[in-house]
Amino acid sequence: MDLDKLGTRLSSFWVLNAAGWLAVAGFSAISTFRGQQLEAGRLLVFFVPYMNGFLISIPLRYFYKKISLHERPLKLALSAGLATTFVAANLWVGADALLSLFIPHPPEPSPPFVQAYANSMLNAGSLLVGWTALYFGIKARREWEQQKKRTQKANALAQTAQLQMLRYQLNPHFLFNSMNSIRALIDEDETKARELITELSEFLRYSLDSKDYAHIPLRFEIEAIRHYFAILKKRYEEKLEVLLEIEPEAGEFPVLSFLLHPLVENAVKYGMRTSPLPLVVHLKAGIREGALAIEVSNTGKWVVPDGQKGQPGAGTGTGLENVRRRLENAFPNSHRLEIVEKEGRVHIQLEIQKPWGTADE
Repeated sequence: MDLDKLGTRLSSFWVLNAAGWLAVAGFSAISTFRGQQLEAGRLLVFFVPYMNGFLISIPLRYFYKKISLHERPLKLALSAGLATTFVAANLWVGADALLSLFIPHPPEPSPPFVQAYANSMLNAGSLLVGWTALYFGIKARREWEQQKKRTQKANALAQTAQLQMLRYQLNPHFLFNSMNSIRALIDEDETKARELITELSEFLRYSLDSKDYAHIPLRFEIEAIRHYFAILKKRYEEKLEVLLEIEPEAGEFPVLSFLLHPLVENAVKYGMRTSPLPLVVHLKAGIREGALAIEVSNTGKWVVPDGQKGQPGAGTGTGLENVRRRLENAFPNSHRLEIVEKEGRVHIQLEIQKPWGTADE
């Protein structure tokens, strides 16, 4: 977390909270003591409840921070807020009653207990309900601003992702090798040459079509990867082995378009440099406790990109960094991306919780 942003939030809360309680106490004092002779003991008794209200609002804030307005149903958030306000009001009334025993003040006639309790709960509850409404109003405004910033950032990253897709679509090295393979097959086997042209055209079609969608079913990503591997197999032949294990229920899980391609491309690119042949690339996908679990592994060793020496697991360059940034904006706090090297293999493990609002998309 950004410490500067955290410090700004904390300072703004303390300033607003203290100013709010002082304003309420001040206006109440003016209306209560207008035209009366002020006595120290009576003033102290008058202001102690507002001090207690200020103190009770502090732990109340930390509890309310756990209530996310956009992640929980509104009824549940309201119910939790009202229940918490009721408990806090009782604590406030109890604290007032306890402190009044130790603060000297002029004797005043006391109403019956039930009436006194009802009046105190009405006053404390009203103030805390108002405080709660203001807190969630400010919280909703800030969350809306954060969501707006995330959306703007996501749009900017979407443009970057589209440029990244154009790099994949028009990668001269990839297209050069594909065309050479097609040219070689035309004389050897026209049927295989036509198949390779079909694989290449389908792969490029997906690259062009998927740019218009934020979330697509995983099965479309897998189909594009099949085309990609089919093209590479024509080039590498027995030097490349590909294993795909995709559970049927994982195929409908919504993911970002062109999210997995950088992972498999890196597996082939760096695997060919470090792995004994044949290079084995293994792609697995399944549902684990409601989350999508994907693993892309390849034989070989981890390659640290230029400029990141001494940072194992930092990434494999712009492709993986682009994946990280897109995940952070599309699935904030609901994804995990890890890189593990063990037993002669590199494993990229990705877990994504299902995003809200995409069940029917």
